[in-house]
Amino acid sequence: MFVIKRKNIIIVCVLLITFLTFILCFSAIKINPVGRAYANKVKIVLDAGHGGIDGGVCGVRTGIKESELNLKVVKKLEKTLTDAGMAVVLTRNSEAGLYGVANSSLKRKDMEKRRDIIKKVKPTLVISIHMNQYTLSTRRGAQAFYNKNSDKSKLLAECVQQSFNEMPEAVRESSALAGDYYIVKCTEYPTIIAECGFLSNPEDESLLISDEYQESLAYNIFKGISLYLAQTTFIYNQ
Repeated sequence: MFVIKRKNIIIVCVLLITFLTFILCFSAIKINPVGRAYANKVKIVLDAGHGGIDGGVCGVRTGIKESELNLKVVKKLEKTLTDAGMAVVLTRNSEAGLYGVANSSLKRKDMEKRRDIIKKVKPTLVISIHMNQYTLSTRRGAQAFYNKNSDKSKLLAECVQQSFNEMPEAVRESSALAGDYYIVKCTEYPTIIAECGFLSNPEDESLLISDEYQESLAYNIFKGISLYLAQTTFIYNQ
């Protein structure tokens, strides 16, 4: 006679719940990825990198400023998240920087202001949007960076990176990387930098200045966030 042990039943139930969480997340991701009741409890800080006289890197052909593109992607991501019922706070919502009077310490003051906003909001997670640059113009693709000392930040970066890798325009399968950046280390909240592509690469630049591709980036970051929320709801709330 075949006897089902209690331990085996528990294991099967855990696997089933995990599978159902994953399926529900992606089957309804455009409408309600983690459930409206849960989504209403989610607070997300979106950080558009740079701003003001700190334009960041520039497009190799068009000369477009990174700060401008960062804000465009952030605004599109804000709409997608709020449509899903999540609360969103932007560290900046205009082209202006956060440093106040421009002087030699403007970068430090700008970053400290971002930190203060995050600490005040006490968010579920933080996404900092940037555009990349590299000495070799052949380098392409979107990549997520995280604080190596934060397991939740690493998981969030891996979820967003997975979504980036699934984009039709992805030129290679990249891995999320640990990064020694102020914004990912300045608070205890799960934080990643989403480098959306290389403005030093002509092909990436052509995509990044496109409104359609910006929408795609925003949606895929949203997918990554949704996967992260589904996983952390199960893993950390047991």
